[in-house]
Amino acid sequence: MSQQTVLFDKHRASGGKMVDFAGWQMPVNYGSQIAEHQLVRHDAGMFDVSHMVIVDLSGDSVTGFLRYLLANDVARLKQPGKALYSCMLNDAGGVIDDLIVYYMHNSWYRMVVNAATREKDLAWLTQQAAAFGVEVNERADLAMIAVQGPNAREQALSVLPPDVAAAARPLARFYGVDSGEWFVGRTGYTGEDGFEVMLPAGEAGILWDKLLAAGVKPCGLGARDTLRLEAGMNLYGSDMTETTSPLISGLGWTISWQPEDRDFIGRRALQAEQAAGVKQKLVGLALEQRGVLRAHQSVLAKDNAGHPLGKGEVTSGTFSPTLKKSIALARVPAATGEYCEVDIRGKLLPARVVKPVFVRDGQAV
Repeated sequence: MSQQTVLFDKHRASGGKMVDFAGWQMPVNYGSQIAEHQLVRHDAGMFDVSHMVIVDLSGDSVTGFLRYLLANDVARLKQPGKALYSCMLNDAGGVIDDLIVYYMHNSWYRMVVNAATREKDLAWLTQQAAAFGVEVNERADLAMIAVQGPNAREQALSVLPPDVAAAARPLARFYGVDSGEWFVGRTGYTGEDGFEVMLPAGEAGILWDKLLAAGVKPCGLGARDTLRLEAGMNLYGSDMTETTSPLISGLGWTISWQPEDRDFIGRRALQAEQAAGVKQKLVGLALEQRGVLRAHQSVLAKDNAGHPLGKGEVTSGTFSPTLKKSIALARVPAATGEYCEVDIRGKLLPARVVKPVFVRDGQAV
């Protein structure tokens, strides 16, 4: 039986088309996915992301715990509220989940993980935290609303409680701040500016209505997916999994190799993979002809001299409303050059290989 967020009735009242997503009834759209996409690119839209899992980690040894748990290094976080994107790896270097962690102070970090991986993430966190005496507290009492777009911050600030707005207004990108029971992060999953607001579940409906009254329209999972893909943001379970490492998933930049004496889960496996030569890479694809790129389509890779290298695979694909063409992320042989072909329903169509960021802050990259 699918679960419902505290905003389920709000979605129905706004005409949301509800689907099952990771065990939750969530709106895929409210009529037009493309209109919602463009709204976020050019103005502001809001998403119910209350299905995401908020976890507070606390204890005297929490920093040491997270330095062991995550491939990225929380020791880099010096200022309260600073956020860090990281992968949580297994011993083989596979990605258990990707996540954001906020450093609040030396004995408290807030983490946000994916809904689809909730059970295994919480089990892994609890198992690994035991040796460090760290408390793992899932915040099921909180809801989360993301307000995204070039006008999102000002529109959100106009309806947030005055003390929360005062705390959130000076936030730099990739920082968060707590204000009483509320928490605001200047983060998101769309490639646009905005806020992710965590608040007591009982107050979420009130904020949702105030945002609606201020002209912020609701957006669904469909637009969230096309927005994140245009921004080149990975989706867990598609672009990386427990059997793929950050090195072949375009996430090598999230691995902190220094200092050399920091041991983290999966480090030895990643070092061995690197020493043997990384065999694949994650790239962006832009289709040169009409057609739609979709996950699991085969990619026929070539080097820059046109020599065949074998097959790769599309991991995420869609039609880009901003670029007006089909785009994708694909895992291909490491020597793949500037062009390849994609098997779409038995036809080989040419695609250009590009850096896996297509749109940033509303502009084509």
